[in-house]
Amino acid sequence: MGLRKIEAEEEFDAPAEKFYEIWRKRPHHMPDIAPDHIQGVEVHEGDYETHGSIKSWNYTCEGKPGVFKEKIHFDDENLKITLVGVGGDVFEHYKKYDCIFHFIPKGNGTLAKIIIEYEKISDDMPDPINYFNVNVAFIKDSATHLTKA
Repeated sequence: MGLRKIEAEEEFDAPAEKFYEIWRKRPHHMPDIAPDHIQGVEVHEGDYETHGSIKSWNYTCEGKPGVFKEKIHFDDENLKITLVGVGGDVFEHYKKYDCIFHFIPKGNGTLAKIIIEYEKISDDMPDPINYFNVNVAFIKDSATHLTKA
């Protein structure tokens, strides 16, 4: 088994700082930005903006509702967010599940790197492609929102 990764890169016209700002200061807006994928964000410890805060995300994956509980880490210098999984539905299949969003300035736009680091409970568990696709989709929804703003 061991630690595995799934990665994707997408380019967008919106500035990297704007993507980062949504995650850093306004994650509670995600249900409005990506309503097909995110239905709610709730703070359990800390607040929306503080490094180390714990939040739960209500999401839809392949038509099914789910919950992901995470502890957030900010890297302001590199415009990088890490959602360290601490609970939720993904832990039915994975021992470890972290989402990393890295927003790299590229001209007037952004190169967004989306990374899932995970460890399966057992080798017969599927790779989390379905969850990964949800992450990519709401980054794309964020880009649409930012280019309209």
